[in-house]
Amino acid sequence: MKTIDELLADGVAGKRVFVRADLNVPLDGTTITDDGRIRAVLPTVRALADAGARVVVASHLGRPKGAPDPAFSLAPAARRIGELLDAEVRFADDTVGDSAKATVAALTDGQVAVIENLRFNAGETAKDDAERGAFADQLAELADVYVGDGFGAVHRKHASVFDLPARLPHYAGYLISTEVGVLKKLTEDVKRPYAVVLGGAKVSDKLGVIEHLLEKADRILIGGGMAYTFLKAQGHEVGISLLQEDQIPAVQGYLKRADERGVEFVLPLDVLVSGEFPDLKTKAPANPTTVAADAIPADQEGLDIGPETRKLYASKLADAATVFWNGPMGVFEHPDYAEGTKAVAQALLDSSAFTVVGGGDSAAAVRTLGFDENAFGHISTGGGASLEYLEGKTLPGLAALEN
Repeated sequence: MKTIDELLADGVAGKRVFVRADLNVPLDGTTITDDGRIRAVLPTVRALADAGARVVVASHLGRPKGAPDPAFSLAPAARRIGELLDAEVRFADDTVGDSAKATVAALTDGQVAVIENLRFNAGETAKDDAERGAFADQLAELADVYVGDGFGAVHRKHASVFDLPARLPHYAGYLISTEVGVLKKLTEDVKRPYAVVLGGAKVSDKLGVIEHLLEKADRILIGGGMAYTFLKAQGHEVGISLLQEDQIPAVQGYLKRADERGVEFVLPLDVLVSGEFPDLKTKAPANPTTVAADAIPADQEGLDIGPETRKLYASKLADAATVFWNGPMGVFEHPDYAEGTKAVAQALLDSSAFTVVGGGDSAAAVRTLGFDENAFGHISTGGGASLEYLEGKTLPGLAALEN
């Protein structure tokens, strides 16, 4: 895989460089509530601009249905890039139309432009190779060189991620190079003990990575909504907690295999429960009750790990040499159910381990709860991509850059 450093060494002044970023940031109207993904791609954008490239930044945002939708415009992201660069950033209000062509044509050396949401064109996500390829052909007309730096999208076989690199000289940006380097530390020559913390809502989202980690990890700690399927698999009452009943046989199989392989599976000892889901907008007091994990009342829902579980999980992370964490321990968006996620984050900070926060809600939680991002070994920008990498899958966007 060629890197941006090789591109810069060859010289980029005057060249149009297409940077496939991941600007899929959360929005409240037109206000960006977490700019972590924007800041992550800035080193690549800044290096290219400083070297005199004419930088064309492109990304998706949300899930528009192949047509323009103002709710998913990249205009707020373009403004934020300009603020962070302290420079004018031009914005094209289409992807490959007149505005994009004119905006790119007007760039001078060192200037940056952002084109509109790639998913406003149905060709970006098309299953049909020819339709996707046709869109990639149009995108290729906007650039001389391709730099892939949207790690959060590399697990997608999309036009700008998979097809476009085949049409232009292509290089990996700083973010992708860093992400791949970190993930190799979790899969090749891992320092042990290797502890993994998995949370989030659904077991089904993590089945592949659990399967793979049974061959790699020394201990796996389970929290979040997915914990209740594990507890149910052990025969415990879980009340009205989030449950994927169809996954119980798979979970029972994993628990059996873990026992056979000597992998320690750690499940909650106690949980915070309530009869109703908390109001995340007003954050009104929820007044939860703490109960043993095997004694959840039939009319109650588990919404966070309890204090004894927090202590247990901290102790299981204290001596680890490598830790990977993906998924919050509870409904961290509400202060009454944030303590479990806080405890895991703090345990990572207190550990001397190489710590990786695996993107998605975990990364959002770290920022929302006020932790210093730089205190962790690495915070990934791609939750789904990092999980698929750990599953051993071939990621289309990385394969395209390696070709």
